[in-house]
Amino acid sequence: MIIKIGAIKNVAQSKLFVISLLIALVLGALPFILGTYQTLLLAYGLIFAIAGLGFNLLLGYTGLLSFGHAAFFGVGAYAVAFAARDLGIKNMELLLLTGILSTFFLSVIFGIFCSGLTRIFFAIMCLALSQVVWVLSNKLYSITGGSDGMSVKWPSILWFDEYSGSGAFHRFIFDYYYYVLVIFCIMVTLMWLLCHSPFGKVLQAIRDNETRAQFVGINIKKCRFISFVISGSLTGLAGTLWVPLTGHITPESLHWPFSGEILFLTLLGGFQNFSGPIIGGIAFTYLKAYAVASTPYWQFVLGVALLLIVIAMPRGIVGLFSSLIARFTSRSERG
Repeated sequence: MIIKIGAIKNVAQSKLFVISLLIALVLGALPFILGTYQTLLLAYGLIFAIAGLGFNLLLGYTGLLSFGHAAFFGVGAYAVAFAARDLGIKNMELLLLTGILSTFFLSVIFGIFCSGLTRIFFAIMCLALSQVVWVLSNKLYSITGGSDGMSVKWPSILWFDEYSGSGAFHRFIFDYYYYVLVIFCIMVTLMWLLCHSPFGKVLQAIRDNETRAQFVGINIKKCRFISFVISGSLTGLAGTLWVPLTGHITPESLHWPFSGEILFLTLLGGFQNFSGPIIGGIAFTYLKAYAVASTPYWQFVLGVALLLIVIAMPRGIVGLFSSLIARFTSRSERG
C-alpha cells in the first residue's frame, strides 16, 4: 500500500514537472510572437504574480488578511530609486539586493508588531503601519520627492551594457522580460517547495485550527512571524523588479488602494490554491491595462469585476476551471 502511494506521488510530481516546464518554455517563446507592448504587459503580469505568491502565503496558507502589503512593494521600489540616485548604482543585481534587504528589514519590523495579532486586528495593524510609511513618503519631500515621486533610469542587466540609442526601449523590454522570467521561475519553485514542506503544513494547521495547533506544541507566533517576513520580502522583490519598467515611483504605490490591488489579483486567481495568484497576477495586469485604456471609469470596471468574482467565482479562475474539469471527468467516468 505504501509503495503504491509513493508511486502515485512520483507520477503526480513527474506530471507537474513536465507541465511546469512546458509553461516555462511557452513563456520563454512568447516575446518572439508578441509585440513590445504585449511583452511589457506580460513582464508586469509576472511581477504581480510574484507579489501575489508572497501575499497568498499569508492569506491562503496562514489565514491572515493584510491591508498593508503596498508598503513592502513600495519600499522595494523606493530602495531601488534611492540606490540609483544617491549611490549611483546602475547594476540591476545590486539594485535587486538593495530592494530585497530593505523590504526584509521592514518586514521584520512590521512582523514584530503584527505577528501576535489575528483576524481584523492583524489587518488593521498592517494597514496602520503601511499608512505611516505612505505619509512619510509624502511629507519627506526633500528625500522622496513627495507626490512628484522619483525617476529611475534603466539599469544594466548582467553583462549587458547600459541601454541607449536607436531601439533601446525594445532591447531593454526584451532583455528585462527574460530577467523577470528567470526570477519568477526561481520564486515559484522556492515557494512551491516551501508551501509543501513541513513548515507549509504547519502554516495550514494554524490556519485551519489555531487552538489544536497550539495544543500539539506549535509556536504560532513564531511561525506567523516567519511567514510574514517571507511574504513581505517576496512582495518587496516584486516592487524592486517593477520600478525599472515604470521608470518612476510615487507614494501611490505605498497607499492602501495598492494593497487592495494585490488582494484583488489574489482573489481573481484564487487564494485557495498555489497557482491562483500566478494566474491572477497576469489576468489582473491585462484587465487593468485594457480597462484604463477603454474608459476613464476604469475603477468602476475593476469594482464590478471584483463583485462578479466574489459572487460567481468565489474560488477564483483556477478554482472555477478545477471544478469544471472535475465535473467533466466525473461525467466521462459515468458515461
